Amino acid sequence: MSLNLPVIAGLVSTVIFATSTLPMLLKAWRTRDLHSYSFGMLALANSGNLVHSVYVFSLPMGPIWALHTFHLITTGLMLAWYLLFEAGPRRQSARRETRVEIDAPLDDLLMVGR
Repeated sequence: MSLNLPVIAGLVSTVIFATSTLPMLLKAWRTRDLHSYSFGMLALANSGNLVHSVYVFSLPMGPIWALHTFHLITTGLMLAWYLLFEAGPRRQSARRETRVEIDAPLDDLLMVGR
C-alpha cells in the first residue's frame, strides 16, 4: 500500500469517522441508556454492515478495511448493549413504572392544592 493522496485521504477520514463515533460509544457504555436507539435501526445497520463486508473485504487491504471493521465492531457493540441494557427484563419493568407515573393525573404530578 503506497501513501498516495487517496490513501492519505482514506486514513484521515477513517480517523475522523472513528473519533466522531467514540463519544456515542462512551456515553452508551457509561450511562447504559440506549432508549433513543431502536432495535430495528441497530439490526438494519448490522445487517447492512455484514452484507457490505462482502464488498469491502474483496478490495485490496487499505484504510477502508479499518473503517469498515470499526463500523462492524461499533454497530455490533451498540446492538449487544441495546439488547443487554434496553431489552432486558429490568429495563422493561422500569419502563412500566415510569408509564404509571406519567399516566398519573396532572393534579397529582403538580401537587395542586397541597
